[in-house]
Amino acid sequence: TTVDPVEGRQPTFNTVARVITDNKNIYIGIVCYDSDPSGIVAFSKARDSELEDEDNVKIVIDTYSDGRNGFIFSVNPFAARYDAIVSNSGDGENRNWDGIWEAKAVVNDNNWTVEIKIPVSSLTFKKGLTSWGFNIERRVQRLMEVSRWTALSRDYKMGQTIQSGILGDLPYFDLGIGLTPTISTIGKVSREAGASNTYDWKNSLDVIQKITPDITAQLTINTDFAETEVDSRQTNLTRFPLMYPEKRQFFLEGADIYDFGLGLGENFMPYFSRRIGLNEGEEVPVRWGTKINGKVKNTHFGLQVTETEEVESVVPRATTGVLRVKQNIFKESSAGFITTMGDPMGRADSWVAGVDFTYQNSEFMGDKNFLVGFWGLYNDRIDLEGDKTAFGVNIEYPNDLVDAALTYRRIGDAFDPSLGFVPRNGINYFSASADYSPRPEGKYIRKYIFESRFSLYTDLDMEWESYDLFTAPVHFLLESGDRFEFNFRPVGEVLKEPFEISDGVVIEPGKYNWLRYRLELETASKRALGGQATWWFGGFYDGKLDQIQLELTWRPISTLILEFSYEKNIASLPEGDFVQDLIATRVQVNMTSNLNFSSFIQYDNESKSLGSYSRFRWTFTPRGNLYLVYKHSMIREITDRFEYESNQFIIKLSWGLSL
Repeated sequence: TTVDPVEGRQPTFNTVARVITDNKNIYIGIVCYDSDPSGIVAFSKARDSELEDEDNVKIVIDTYSDGRNGFIFSVNPFAARYDAIVSNSGDGENRNWDGIWEAKAVVNDNNWTVEIKIPVSSLTFKKGLTSWGFNIERRVQRLMEVSRWTALSRDYKMGQTIQSGILGDLPYFDLGIGLTPTISTIGKVSREAGASNTYDWKNSLDVIQKITPDITAQLTINTDFAETEVDSRQTNLTRFPLMYPEKRQFFLEGADIYDFGLGLGENFMPYFSRRIGLNEGEEVPVRWGTKINGKVKNTHFGLQVTETEEVESVVPRATTGVLRVKQNIFKESSAGFITTMGDPMGRADSWVAGVDFTYQNSEFMGDKNFLVGFWGLYNDRIDLEGDKTAFGVNIEYPNDLVDAALTYRRIGDAFDPSLGFVPRNGINYFSASADYSPRPEGKYIRKYIFESRFSLYTDLDMEWESYDLFTAPVHFLLESGDRFEFNFRPVGEVLKEPFEISDGVVIEPGKYNWLRYRLELETASKRALGGQATWWFGGFYDGKLDQIQLELTWRPISTLILEFSYEKNIASLPEGDFVQDLIATRVQVNMTSNLNFSSFIQYDNESKSLGSYSRFRWTFTPRGNLYLVYKHSMIREITDRFEYESNQFIIKLSWGLSL
């Protein structure tokens, strides 16, 4: 039954799915009928591709039949695979989980078919259940049509397994002894400017043990993240640090258990794994790490302990840990506890503890979503003096026609968790947002999106520090998939001390108010060539600022993806003018979903560094990988010539087996 563009209709094309099982695997076969297979939209072949803008089928399995958890598997007509873990009763989705499973796809004269094999050893599940929650969704991209088996309202996300159907008559699954060891050997050749080559060779061990079907322990020794891609650079026009996402696999797996507090997201995290093994973006060797994640009856838990090496004159050897416990209550709600111990910088007596509660109801007023969350935290450390507490409340009404939220947070001036990310403390934060998205009758416009968001920061004495009012009176999505937006944004900022926004450009203390505007155009991703163009313009402090952002993606053939992005900030202030440039290109060659090459090049005129990262990956068995990585860095001198800075070549071979 269709969910989009219209709810409750017969899909344009039929979809047939069948599921069979044995005591070790789940097999799913899907036939996606299509009267014109030449119109199928599919570009990706790589593992973990974003498939939302292509023809694809998506499967959700709730292995506890409790409507709170689940696993997502998605495949396109080229057999590109995407997987994720459902978290927070479908409100969240951990896209960084990489399960062990296989998929094949074939395009025929009047359909395309998918065959999926999922070993149950890749899943956590409640022992003894003979039925699981199950749902399937199909997207026909050229029609922008989405159909599902259940959860037939646009207000429901696919991950809300409380709305899933039932997959019954399951057998007793055999996990064997549940042991999965993986051995890796890594070789590196590095060279800095003016120096000779240095050589490094080491081995690492990763062991995963299924203690029970729903409890998993993991140990890593002499850990290496050689295959992890470099961070994408960002420009920063604020006084506060930017958040860079975690990319290292050991920290990504099972990370959803450490999510804390409704609506906090990336702006406030009591636990942020990049504090471990990284210092200002540079690697700090991880000696060992261990973690155990799982569920006992209605209680979810996660425990992680790691030890990092000493880096002389930078950081000492440090042991850190985090514990998270979350209890299911009522039908969809939860209450939890989190604590962290230790400090990667070696500061003594460092710890954080906090509690959170989330009320969630997907049947509010019959068929709407409604959430309320409360949370509170306390931290301590030998160097902290002042208010060490933080607490907040969040109310959300996230639905298709109306999406609204209210938020309040209070963060003490001495709240600075050693393992967290808190870009701004000593504040009260208020925010309110409302989106209204009607879907008119007609041939051209799929949806209007009227947006309004207000945020206000004050100090602890309720004196205002920042405000931001974002309003989008013109924002619509066309039936073609193209999107256009115009918005305006009054902004205010109080500077209590001089702010050096760029080299030699210092904005003096004072109260500033300005008005900004944005024009944005995004083309439909179903096209081989597409992209997005954004222009912010208007005031900035007591001057002017133009921000131009351009993103282009070209898929000339199924095995090749070319991406280009450019960001330019042009500021004219009484204190001085400055220009920021950030350029990035990415090339992806995907021979198959198990054999691919990528190259990422970026340059910015502030660091004047031109960096490249190239990686070849061959997945020769479900648990075996070969990586070849090359990193190269050059610096732009005052003469505008690029001079060699450093390079590194890495080879990594990993091989594992399931016992």
